[in-house]
Amino acid sequence: MKTGMKMVVKLHDFSCVEFHNHVKCAAVWLRLLNQQKCFSYFRGRRRRRCSVLTRPAAIMLLLLLPLLLTSTEGRAQRVLGLKKDDSCQCEVNSTMWSFPALEYEAVLQQVQHCEGSLSSLQEQVELSSKRLPQIQTKVENVTARLKPYQYLRHQGLYTALSLRLLGQELSQLEADVGAVHNQLNNAQTQKLSKEVGNLRSKVERMQISDSVNMKSVKNSLRSLKNSVESCKTIPKDFRGQHTYCLKGLITSISSPVTTKISPYGKSYLSGSWGKQAQTNSEEQQHSYWVQPLVNGHIHGNVLRVYQSYENFMASTNHRDFTFAPSYTHPNTIEGPSAVLHGEALYYHCYRSADVCRYDLKTNGVKRVTLPGNGVGFNNKFPYCYYDCRSHSDVDLEADETGLWAIYATVGNHGNLVVSRLVWDDKHQTLNVSQTWETRVFKKAVTNAFMVCGVLYATRYVDDYKEEVFYAFDTATGKETNSLALALEKVAKGVASLSYNPTNRQIYMYNDAYLLAYQAFF
Repeated sequence: MKTGMKMVVKLHDFSCVEFHNHVKCAAVWLRLLNQQKCFSYFRGRRRRRCSVLTRPAAIMLLLLLPLLLTSTEGRAQRVLGLKKDDSCQCEVNSTMWSFPALEYEAVLQQVQHCEGSLSSLQEQVELSSKRLPQIQTKVENVTARLKPYQYLRHQGLYTALSLRLLGQELSQLEADVGAVHNQLNNAQTQKLSKEVGNLRSKVERMQISDSVNMKSVKNSLRSLKNSVESCKTIPKDFRGQHTYCLKGLITSISSPVTTKISPYGKSYLSGSWGKQAQTNSEEQQHSYWVQPLVNGHIHGNVLRVYQSYENFMASTNHRDFTFAPSYTHPNTIEGPSAVLHGEALYYHCYRSADVCRYDLKTNGVKRVTLPGNGVGFNNKFPYCYYDCRSHSDVDLEADETGLWAIYATVGNHGNLVVSRLVWDDKHQTLNVSQTWETRVFKKAVTNAFMVCGVLYATRYVDDYKEEVFYAFDTATGKETNSLALALEKVAKGVASLSYNPTNRQIYMYNDAYLLAYQAFF
């Protein structure tokens, strides 16, 4: 088409019409757009532009075509045409009209912008659809974790730490659900938002109940009970005859002074080890021992004893003791709980609330049931904090003052309980003399041990570091959670921790690595 020349337009079932300023027939536009052809237009002076439209853009442009053809100055005149071959042919002088170029460019830019917005919105919808199942799983997980503790809600017995951690997790969950709901806003996102809101309301009610109604009363009651236990049948030398015990708490812990892989191999991830812990023992005075858990890292029935530190490091000249005929026998050990004290191994008995005492000389086993309402066993109250150590419900320890059992009870709401054990050599019986209840949740610590009658608890810092953060003094009933004593590790998991009063060293079973540290006062 050239300026000043006539253009013949063929129309089917259309009248030939000339528009001042805007002359065009819809059929011709359709043909040009569908064939994605280049076209010429004029406005003021001759200019040539070429544009190729995609089919979605062409369709959208057709929808916006009435905007282009609307003009306050436009008027129409009928042009004479000639009917030929079932079509209407008319001559139009191109100098009499001009194409709305600026309007077309503006509409074209809007079409391209809409295409980009639609693509971005589609990507967001697809991403949100992928995240919905993940968020649904997270909501179900939090709900499942909250369910076992519903009975605590009515008694105001949640610990502040548990509620704070749960509140932080819920805050993150609320943010994620809100973002997806703003994008999709459908029935599923509305349901998720409602469920998260219900969880938040439950936790807030528990916080109010714990801090206002029950917490101060129960703290006072626990303190009184512990004071009674501390005063009951406690000898004057209860804190030990060693002067370092009178100095107070541990001030620092050294880097590992002993590092060794378990003589059973690296596949034995759970167990206990250490030096014989009775200060006045003669035959086992220098002996070291290792007790591995071999049945799913949960149960065991063998104890290995070395008569010297040199034999232990060289893994030679050892003696093995079998204290149960199978992994399901009542005398089988459950969990990484053992301690060798004198001529006997003390440990948690298989699937019970009992502590067993195995005599290395007679091979006899005696037991005592731990006191408390609902003593945790069979993985009910294991050490956790970061990763739970399976079936670590009951922990046996020894220090300057004697033997101890560390565990948790339903009556103390899953918080740590420590009981003092006494072996009656005359009557050949194992007894519990005193019991203290603490305020630290057992599943919020990785492990614990006793030193000079003081309970110490640890928590996870990273894969190569633990931290002693809590102490409870059974002599005074006082406690603190402001300690920060570092314990270096070789591996991530801590199966057991035990202190030895004969050399003031702390022994860790660290995922098959045997580590020893020196404690300073």
